[in-house]
Amino acid sequence: MRAATVTQYGATPVVAEIPTPKPGQGQVLIKLRAAGMNPMDLSLASGAWKPMPATFPMVLGADGAGVVEELGEGASRYSVGDDLFGQLLIAPLGSAGTYAEYVAVSENAPLARVPTGLDDLVAAALPTAGGAGLALVDQLEPLADKTVLIVGAGGGVGSFATQFGANAGGNVIANVRADDAERMRGYGAKETIDRRTVALPAAVRQAHPGGVDVLIDLVDTDAAGFAALASLVRPGGAAMSTNYVADETALRASGVTGINFALPMSSGLLERLAQAVVDGRIVTPPITRISLEEVPAVLSATQARPARGKTVIAL
Repeated sequence: MRAATVTQYGATPVVAEIPTPKPGQGQVLIKLRAAGMNPMDLSLASGAWKPMPATFPMVLGADGAGVVEELGEGASRYSVGDDLFGQLLIAPLGSAGTYAEYVAVSENAPLARVPTGLDDLVAAALPTAGGAGLALVDQLEPLADKTVLIVGAGGGVGSFATQFGANAGGNVIANVRADDAERMRGYGAKETIDRRTVALPAAVRQAHPGGVDVLIDLVDTDAAGFAALASLVRPGGAAMSTNYVADETALRASGVTGINFALPMSSGLLERLAQAVVDGRIVTPPITRISLEEVPAVLSATQARPARGKTVIAL
C-alpha cells in the first residue's frame, strides 16, 4: 500500500510503498478513505514530541475515516462494511498511521461509526481538532455569560472551540486574522482581534478593563507569552494552555485556575462530536482537500506557515 512515512525522526516525509497490514487478534482492517492533518503530526514526525515509543518507517497521521474491510480473530465490536472514524494515536507511534491506504488497529481503539449524513472527508477532519474543541469546553464549563478569550481561534481546534464555547453561552473573543473575522462571527464569536495589527493584551484590557473570565491559548509555546495573556484573567477565572506552558502553581497564587490541557480521546467523545455536526449545532472549518502525493509538500509549507481551517487527504 502507499503511505506517507519518515524513516527516522526529522527525516523528510516521503510517499512510499510499504506492506499492507493484516488484522491481528481483536483488530479491524480499515480501508481508509480520508485522513485529517494536524499540527501535532509534524511534531511527532520531527521527534519534538515523543508521547510514546515509535516504530520506523513511521506512518504519519492519527485522524482517519474509512470502511472495515476485514476482521481479525476474535473481533466482534464492528462488522465488515462499517464506516468508522477516529484518532489512532497508538503505541508504537507510526504503527497505526492514517496517511495510508490501510490501517490495522484494535477494535477498542478510539473509533466510532460515521453517522448517516456525515461524509468521510468531514469525519476525518473531526477527531483531534473537534475532539479537543469539545473536551476543553467540557472542562471549562459552565461558560454561560462568561467572557472567553480564544487565542488562535482560526485554526482547527480554535474553530471548534469557538463554536462549542458560544453554544455553551460564552461571550467569545476570537483572536484571528482579519480575513477570518466574518467566519468567526458566524461561529458565534462576539468580538474578534487581529494579533498581527494590535498588541493583544492591550486590546483586551482596553475593551475589558475588568479582565476576562477564561483564556484558551492554542498558540503560545513559551511560558512568558502565556503568562502575559493569563494576566488578563480575573481572579476566579481559568487560563488553559494546549501547549503545556501554564504555570499552575503561580496562577493558583493569583486566584486563577491554570490548566495544561490533554485530550481525553474516547469513542463516546467522537460520537458526541459527530452528532453535533450532523445536527447542525457545529460546522467544520474550511476544508482543503489534497492527495496523498501532495502530503510532503503540504507538510513543508505548513512548517513555514500553519494551515488555516483543516487539511484532509482524500485516499
